[in-house]
Amino acid sequence: MASLTRMTILNLPEFSTITVAEAGRFQQASPGPGEPGEPNDRGGTVVVVTLNRPERLNAMTPQLIDEIRQVVDAVDLDPVVRAVVLTGAGRGFCAGLDLQGSTSAPPGSESVGATVRSFMGQDQIATLNERIHRSRKPWIAAVNGACVGGGLALSLACDIRVAATSATFGAVFIKIGVSNCDMGTSYFLPRLVGAARSAELMLTGRIFDAAEARDIGLVIDVVDDGEVVERALQTAHLICENPPFGTWMTKETMWQTIDAPSLRHALDIENRTQIMCTATGEINEAMAAFREKRKPNWSAL
Repeated sequence: MASLTRMTILNLPEFSTITVAEAGRFQQASPGPGEPGEPNDRGGTVVVVTLNRPERLNAMTPQLIDEIRQVVDAVDLDPVVRAVVLTGAGRGFCAGLDLQGSTSAPPGSESVGATVRSFMGQDQIATLNERIHRSRKPWIAAVNGACVGGGLALSLACDIRVAATSATFGAVFIKIGVSNCDMGTSYFLPRLVGAARSAELMLTGRIFDAAEARDIGLVIDVVDDGEVVERALQTAHLICENPPFGTWMTKETMWQTIDAPSLRHALDIENRTQIMCTATGEINEAMAAFREKRKPNWSAL
């Protein structure tokens, strides 16, 4: 299995992204006692990112959003990081935007007018999920407890979702008097569960449980409470067994071909991606490993 680095995102300025080292490199911490994960002789690290505002069910503030953006940038630039698991501290994954406890403003908005500041805040929130979706590394949401509004949208931006039995989901923007089309929800949800089901969930704003989320294909598995991060790590470790560049290209190409206007467009993207991947030499290593009955030694990015 890949080694495990734990990092905590705190919504306090004095603790802002404290585990991201300078030059965009993660401090390579060894797993602590009882923590899953061990060094992988083929290299690679799985990073567990924990939203740590448990007293507010990890609700989002501009500070927290900015910190997650910094994490996305850091993992993308670190060739050692192979996959990311995103979860929440305490009894919730993320309850969406903090409507009561947020006092911070979006970066750079201190001297602008109210309308511009509001739009900057909206843009900051909305583009976060695009950054995760476009990340070079696979993101796995380990959903525990409440996952609603912006929290649901955050999980939708991840490539894979697993849920604890206590997890609850809901597109609830509409419940506060606005559209349920926010933070990419109207883009991601129909692509994951279909247009008809998405319409029902978004127009009603109802809350649904982990079992239903699994039934409609929103999450790949449901496990007992307290085991969701470990379950996500199992998938992350399987990802780490594959070549880093091939993994990146698989994620990028799959999501692009979903939006392709025709099969021809999708095939053109796939063809060019495959030729580019063969130039890395990994296919030769895979063949050699097969002949020698060993696991491949993939090259780093």
